[in-house]
Amino acid sequence: MNRILVVDDEEILRMLICDTLESFDFTIDEAENGLEALERMKENNYDLIILDYMMPHFTGLEVIEKLSDEYKANTTIVMLTAKSQEADRQLALDKGAQYFISKPFSPIKLISFVEELINAETDSDI
Repeated sequence: MNRILVVDDEEILRMLICDTLESFDFTIDEAENGLEALERMKENNYDLIILDYMMPHFTGLEVIEKLSDEYKANTTIVMLTAKSQEADRQLALDKGAQYFISKPFSPIKLISFVEELINAETDSDI
C-alpha cells in the first residue's frame, strides 16, 4: 500500500486525516468533493480511499457507483461518515465500500486501522 486518496468536503477534517497518516510512507492526495475525487482516480490508482459519505458534486456512494468493478477490486474503500445508522452502513458496504468509520473518530484509532490494513495486505502477499 503506497497511495492514499482522502476525500472530504470539510478542509479541517481532510487536514487532520492527512496529518494523521503522514507518519506512514505513503503518497497522500486530497479531494474536496466527489467530482474532484473521480478526476483524481482517473489520473492515479489508489491503494486506499478514505471517502466521506455526504459531499457536494457526488456523494461518497455515487463516487463508488461510478468506479469500475476492476478499480473497486484493487482498492480498499473506507467510508467515513457522521451517518451511523445500520441501514446507511449496509448501503455503503453494498455499493462497494469495504469498511465504515463513523465520525467523530479518534486519529489514534485511524492510525491503528490503517496499520491493520497494511499488515493484512502484507500477510496476504506471503
